[in-house]
Amino acid sequence: MKKYLTGFYYSLPIQLLLLHIRKYQVLLLFWYILFATVSGHFMEPYGANSLYLSPEYLTSVNAISTAIVGFAVAVFIMSWNVTTFILHTRHIRFLATTESPFLKYCVNNGIIPLVFLVFYFINAIEYNINQELLSTGSIVGLVSGFLAGFILAVVLSFAYFFGADKNIYRRFGSVIVSANRQYEKAIKRGRHPGEKNEIRVDWFLSARLGPRKPRNVNHYSKEFIDTIFKQHHFAAVIAILLSMIFLLTVGFFCDNRIFQLPSAASITVFFAILIAVAGSVSLFLGNWSIPAVVLIYLFLNFLYQENIIDPRNKAYGLDYSNENQRPAYQRDSILKMVTPDAIDADKKVFTSMLNTWKQKQQKDTPVLFIINTSGGGTRSATFTFDVLQKLDSVTGGKLMGQTFLINGASGGLLGAAYFRDLYWQKQKDQKVDIQDNSYAKNISRDLLNPLFSSFVSRDFIGPVRTFDYGGYTYSRDRGFSFEEKLNDNTRGLLDKKLADYKAAEEHADIPVMFFNSMITRDGREMIISTHPARFLMQPYQDTSAVFPTDPDAIDFTSFFARQNPLNLRVLSALRMNATFPYVLPNVWLPSDPVIDVMDAGLRDNFGQGTSSRFINHFSDWMRHNTEKVVLIQIRDRQIGDWDRPYEANSIIGFITKPFLLLQSNWYRLQDYFQVDQLHYFSQTLGDHFQRISFQYTPSNESASAALSFHLTATEKKDIEAALNSESNLRSFKQVGALVK
Repeated sequence: MKKYLTGFYYSLPIQLLLLHIRKYQVLLLFWYILFATVSGHFMEPYGANSLYLSPEYLTSVNAISTAIVGFAVAVFIMSWNVTTFILHTRHIRFLATTESPFLKYCVNNGIIPLVFLVFYFINAIEYNINQELLSTGSIVGLVSGFLAGFILAVVLSFAYFFGADKNIYRRFGSVIVSANRQYEKAIKRGRHPGEKNEIRVDWFLSARLGPRKPRNVNHYSKEFIDTIFKQHHFAAVIAILLSMIFLLTVGFFCDNRIFQLPSAASITVFFAILIAVAGSVSLFLGNWSIPAVVLIYLFLNFLYQENIIDPRNKAYGLDYSNENQRPAYQRDSILKMVTPDAIDADKKVFTSMLNTWKQKQQKDTPVLFIINTSGGGTRSATFTFDVLQKLDSVTGGKLMGQTFLINGASGGLLGAAYFRDLYWQKQKDQKVDIQDNSYAKNISRDLLNPLFSSFVSRDFIGPVRTFDYGGYTYSRDRGFSFEEKLNDNTRGLLDKKLADYKAAEEHADIPVMFFNSMITRDGREMIISTHPARFLMQPYQDTSAVFPTDPDAIDFTSFFARQNPLNLRVLSALRMNATFPYVLPNVWLPSDPVIDVMDAGLRDNFGQGTSSRFINHFSDWMRHNTEKVVLIQIRDRQIGDWDRPYEANSIIGFITKPFLLLQSNWYRLQDYFQVDQLHYFSQTLGDHFQRISFQYTPSNESASAALSFHLTATEKKDIEAALNSESNLRSFKQVGALVK
């Protein structure tokens, strides 16, 4: 037994596994992420596991989508094999004199890939049975697709390396054969040189999976062995370069839906690139790898600081060319924006719009509705749209006409903006049926695939194409891909400029909408609207009783008055409002100094802060001209949220708890503050104010729809079913009773 255990331990597959663990552990990080993602232990609240287990391509989950993911996983495995083959050459010198050494290396280096594939299939089958409720035939189709894509990639890879092996063997085969004969004669005479390796290998697996003893290669010169390996390394680097060229080609065409690969495939290919680059740098630079990487970073950083290269994303439609006229983002210039005269001028415009709205109502003192919608990616966009669609049905199509303001954050505003535009289209064409279920399907469609496809094939290597919009030129990146996909999902309805909505809001044909985002420089809010709203830049305050405070928000239209603000693409405004960290690029704005903005949810995920400030400024008008003000809040999470506490169940969790505590409870903290704020409203306005809330409550707490720009078929059904929860049905009745 000891003999077999010793032989097992000193086999090449086990020794390579131990070598990976001892050295270059950073490469194992990619495997850890893949294992953790597939099992649902990495970014599970954001739906990362579903991207792998139920990948979507061209709006469908089928054998083609899983085949693409299978192909990408095979590319990652081959990249892993190529890189570690380069890094571990000195430990496996005996393979140099065998036929097809790279193939033999892949066979012996297959423990981690094989375990991952088994692990993946177990999780995929379980997920699609329990979560997606698919039939056995459908699951077999998905698994078969994955295997087909995987096998195709492996066959193509080995076909290339077999060709390279033949060329190498053609050049050095006679030398190897001659040296082996000399070695066999020396063995018979009882004389052969000893061999000392860093790892002991008693046997390895052949290409046909048979055990073989490694040959002593000390009778070859070190230079000769190195020459053979360098030929293989060169072939591997050529394969990497060909892959890069392929990605550049995909990046050129990735605006075409066909080239928008499943997100899981793009992420996996990205990992493969990182591993391949690490191997190439190590091969050519050796011990100088880290200093060279540092120098490259310093050089690129210099080019970035000198504005020679500019990878930052821009807001499409905004003028970035007039550098000498950029507004100063400084305290003094911001304070000049909130002078009493400026605030009064903007309030007069909105008062006129309120009066126009009132003239269109059927009562002298109508109920005024304000709609707030929360952030939450496509989950919130879908739930918001579903709620508004049902509210339109419950109120006989009257709700939007009685709504003056729509405000919110992130994904929720995507759904609200789409519904508002459909309502506007219905006013122009009565044939438009906004109760059509196809609209809800549109807003729930995937937005991630083009994002990650662009990131891997275009952003990572560098933007290769530009486009013109509103008279200006911009680079195509994943921000552009996101907008184009959202535009495609909504059938071009939102492809407008801010100016296109200006007259409709003035005439109260549609509700006013604020597009919010957060300035990363200082946490202030950026408020985008068709009309200047400088009165929202600071809280409504009685300066005789309270010391005045500096503005904590910036009015976009006024601040960028010289940058053609109304030329801004509405899709860009929505993207700025929904810029989830890292997934979408921050948008930089042409100020001095430059500022950039990201997701509004970081400042106010429920849109209540801005709405409350608006109500405060016009509370006198509302008391005299309305029956009451009703704040409709559409939330993608429950108030209180007792079911998902932050718990540290491990030593690492205990250590990291102080760092992650704020992140985990960020939205709860906003909730606590805003509930308190609502109580003040209730005390101030009394019966003149009412809040009605709609909440997405998952049917299964352990299977809530992911906070992501991608939803599975099951998650879409769960969101739709949430409309019929007891609390939401009660809220629908309340709104129906108020609309007359």
